[in-house]
Amino acid sequence: MPRTLGGQITLEKTPSYFVTREAPRRISSMSRDTKLIVVVRNPVTRAISDYTQTLSKKPDIPTFEELAFKNKSLGQVDTTWNAIRIGIYALHLETWLQYFPLAQMHFVSGERLITDPAGELGRVQDFLGLKRIVTDKHFYFNKTKGFPCLKKPEDSSTPRCLGKSKGRTHVQIDRDVIEQLRDFYRPFNVRFYETVGQDFRWD
Repeated sequence: MPRTLGGQITLEKTPSYFVTREAPRRISSMSRDTKLIVVVRNPVTRAISDYTQTLSKKPDIPTFEELAFKNKSLGQVDTTWNAIRIGIYALHLETWLQYFPLAQMHFVSGERLITDPAGELGRVQDFLGLKRIVTDKHFYFNKTKGFPCLKKPEDSSTPRCLGKSKGRTHVQIDRDVIEQLRDFYRPFNVRFYETVGQDFRWD
């Protein structure tokens, strides 16, 4: 991590931190005062998005259904597949809570980050003890990508939008597969909601 002066906040982001077993211990040994921001979204949608991105790079991989289930007729979900395992947020959170109190964690709704980016970032600024500087005026909705874009400072006319890998159309998945995965995730989601004190309304 770079040196940080008094009055500065240093941010570092890596998507895999939350699901990497060794990460909480390592970050805690660096600084127990670290504040943690985790963006979460509906785990079923997240798994389909993960698969869609992988498919764009490796078109010969098995179908989503083949990867997601050990035995679909018995409803046995394959939790060894990364796309499925990542969305079991309650299990990952247990490891983090061994090293950090819940008060040092803030959970951002991936869905609300799209529909109300200013509101979600307002709560992030509150969590970090910052004045709410980023507001609605800093965003506009890009209809082509289906995501909000960040307007750059006044001296630049080019907005900051998500990269080419974001906003692509998801692979079509059978409704019964989605329902089975919703059933699988439901108890984990409820546990997660109860632990963080926030209902993300994924059902």
